[in-house]
Amino acid sequence: MYKVIGTTKSRAFRVMWTLQEMGEPYEQIAAGPRSEEALQYNVLGKIPALVDGEDVLTDSVAIMTYLADKHGKLTAPAGTVARARQDAMTFWLIDELDAILWAAAKHSFVLPEDRRVPTVKDALKFEFERSAAHLSERLEGSFLMGDTITLPDILACHCLNWAIGAKFPRTDEKLFAYAKALRQRPAFLAASET
Repeated sequence: MYKVIGTTKSRAFRVMWTLQEMGEPYEQIAAGPRSEEALQYNVLGKIPALVDGEDVLTDSVAIMTYLADKHGKLTAPAGTVARARQDAMTFWLIDELDAILWAAAKHSFVLPEDRRVPTVKDALKFEFERSAAHLSERLEGSFLMGDTITLPDILACHCLNWAIGAKFPRTDEKLFAYAKALRQRPAFLAASET
């Protein structure tokens, strides 16, 4: 059984949702960042980490990709054009949504107070709105990559939810409905309860 190290209100949620979508059992160790527990699995104390047997993996997107490849679910096969397009979407989401939200978090509560620049959040919100509008334009159906849920959907929905919690401006109705539908999936709800 897999072990997921990290709290539900962190990027560990992405990993737990991925496992729930795949129907794979896991145990959650709800360790916070830089906690003694987290430091046992990552020398930097970052979460999430995934324990698979004797191996420990870090970084939520790397873990999700590993699990998808290992189980042949939520992903296009490696070495295909479909996979290259999926990877391009994943990397874009990391750059254009996740990184912006992380920068805002750092300037809200992560960095020491004397290093925070609260006014940078206005620029980050502007960037996020622009990226969300672009994502909305790219969304042509129920899912980003076609007719079924894939890793980019989990990543995008997590970022859109994070944006709500960070008090970023609300997205357009199309993206709002997309994320709402994903939040109603049984796997999302199951991961939320852990």
